[in-house]
Amino acid sequence: MRVGMMTREYPPEVYGGAGVHVTELTRFMRDIVEVDVHCMGAPRDMPGVFVHGVDPALEDANPAIRTLSTGLRMAQAADNVEVVHSHTWYAGLGGHLAGLLHEIPHVATAHSLEPHRPWKREQLGGGYDVSSWSERNAMEYADAVIAVSARMKDSILEAYPRIAPEKVHVVLNGIDTQLWQPRPTFGDAENSVLTELGVDPDRPIVAFVGRITRQKGVEHLVKAAAHFDEGVQLVLCAGAPDTPEIAARTTALVEELQSQRDGIFWVQDMLEKERIQEILTAADTFVCPSIYEPLGIVNLEAMACGTAVVASDVGGIPEVVVDGETGTLVHYDENDAEAFERDLAAAVNAMVGDQDRARTFGEAGRQRAVDDFSWETIAQQTVDVYKSLL
Repeated sequence: MRVGMMTREYPPEVYGGAGVHVTELTRFMRDIVEVDVHCMGAPRDMPGVFVHGVDPALEDANPAIRTLSTGLRMAQAADNVEVVHSHTWYAGLGGHLAGLLHEIPHVATAHSLEPHRPWKREQLGGGYDVSSWSERNAMEYADAVIAVSARMKDSILEAYPRIAPEKVHVVLNGIDTQLWQPRPTFGDAENSVLTELGVDPDRPIVAFVGRITRQKGVEHLVKAAAHFDEGVQLVLCAGAPDTPEIAARTTALVEELQSQRDGIFWVQDMLEKERIQEILTAADTFVCPSIYEPLGIVNLEAMACGTAVVASDVGGIPEVVVDGETGTLVHYDENDAEAFERDLAAAVNAMVGDQDRARTFGEAGRQRAVDDFSWETIAQQTVDVYKSLL
């Protein structure tokens, strides 16, 4: 079987969870079937990877329209595969048209849903309606839809009631626990990113890794950090802001926090995987303050590094973080942000204040990542969905 994987992100241009998912899924699926990757961005010199650019006549168009033009090129190019699999609305049109044009099944994976991210209108303007149409079209007409969590399946059926429930298959995100594992290098002055930042190894460390978007809840975390116990440090690995406005708000909040307390370290550059692993391993707790999260691969990455997690209870996060076993879940109420921020701070303080408990949670999280989120299993489950359509 040859599969055509359609995606916006693919190495080295991976910015979020969907890109990580496609990268790892493709890597492990290639042990089972042949996979061609059709992606966007800069040229790649990789076997089986085909890059599709924007129609030159649309270079000045709305970003959503430019993206759709790449979908036409993807559809035309995927003429040698038996199944086409698209990820996110960015590649949805390419998958849909490839399915029609070449008379092959189209599978669409939902990593998030446009109806649940209305703030994207700030980025796209009227293009948000275009991206919403692209997603709806891909989902409703796909031969099968893959949801990355059980909660995500519920969200898909709620957002798109025309989709028959039996068409939606739950295949969780995964983690390579050989790649993601504890990396205790803090203290090595030559190689340690934390040493370079000036983090104190004798004080508690709280870490965050993610993009500066509304859905990741970075602003809530920075506000919560003002209520962390004295001495608690925050290593904030947060970059790639969605808009200049959210970048300005985040900068103002971080600078205000830094004026109030020490131990606030903001890393805006994208770090190498090994350095992220060092930060996660050294952290007494990892915080995921997302207000929308279909699953949350970053929580799996932290757990695989043996770190306890404090996370919001939204989306698929409760399917990853077991409250009271691998971490603490904090209820998010969109109508009471201040309560969420206070509760987030209280959960962090409780976690870093009990080192034995945090260590036990971290060990349990590592074991859960190994036992329940293997990419080998997820790749096989995905291929089984393909086979059911042929």
